[in-house]
Amino acid sequence: RFVGSVFIDNLLRMEKNPDVKYMILLGEVGGTEEYKVIEAVKSGKITKPIIAWCIGTIAKYYDSGVQFGHAGASANAERETAEAKNKAMAEAGIHVPATFNDLPATIMEVYDDLKSKGIIGEIEEPEINTIPKIHRPKNFICTISDDRGEEATYAGFPISSVATPDTGKGIGDVISLLWFKKQYPKWATDFIETVIKTVADHGPAVSGAHNAKVTARAGKSVVELLVTGLLTIGPRFGGAIDGAAKYFKYADDNNMTPAQFLGYMKKEGVPIPGIGHRIKSLKNPDLRVTGLMNYAAEHFPSHSLLDYAKTVEALTTSKKENLIL
Repeated sequence: RFVGSVFIDNLLRMEKNPDVKYMILLGEVGGTEEYKVIEAVKSGKITKPIIAWCIGTIAKYYDSGVQFGHAGASANAERETAEAKNKAMAEAGIHVPATFNDLPATIMEVYDDLKSKGIIGEIEEPEINTIPKIHRPKNFICTISDDRGEEATYAGFPISSVATPDTGKGIGDVISLLWFKKQYPKWATDFIETVIKTVADHGPAVSGAHNAKVTARAGKSVVELLVTGLLTIGPRFGGAIDGAAKYFKYADDNNMTPAQFLGYMKKEGVPIPGIGHRIKSLKNPDLRVTGLMNYAAEHFPSHSLLDYAKTVEALTTSKKENLIL
């Protein structure tokens, strides 16, 4: 437990501040910090009026100990009860109301007394901003879709224009509108769909599937199974593609030769993401990867990054056949 400051610290600070004319303390059941304030008042360290109240007086109506407010707000001894502390503060000359509801009236009494003695002047009430009677309508636009008009849209395209088979649009078109906020050309949307179809299936032994099975055996719902699998995605499972994009693009942007790139990754102590397979090799390549590379080489307007990755693969496979893309 780390205590930043306690009642007595702040009240002594306010005692020295000439602009402060009276102080208000709101304590609670439990603890003994209020007794330090009582001693300061009795010894004359604090001379300014204090208005105080300890909440939790209802605790006496419970048969057993009850906790109020934050963790630990409970009385462990009679002197820590709210009633005992309120009584002790009142006996020390601190202004303690009869009930919490009387606190505003007690504050007003102290204020009026100080004002009559010339200790405190008239306090101007601050201007309060009034709520305008006429509100201007506000439009909340979702970054995924917009439903302000007659028909909801995806990046400006009515859903009906991409949803049904007769539109000639597919999942790739919808993803391009939702994720990238623009209509991608056919070669790009076809590639998106190819990727989805390619990576949709994974064996039951991979991390995400294993976690989903464990969650299922625990009796959780299908949604919870899905979330468990998705949360497993990371650098060592399903997330290598992000690392590959990051490092290969960094190398290409900085005009590194493949040999320089390998040296850079070795110096960084980071295995090259996207390179290496436990089962597949040059003699037994991953046909899914081969299919994606062939599609990109044939249909993409430019594929310099893919070409760069293939030159890196040529170097890594010269050392070991399974260090493939």
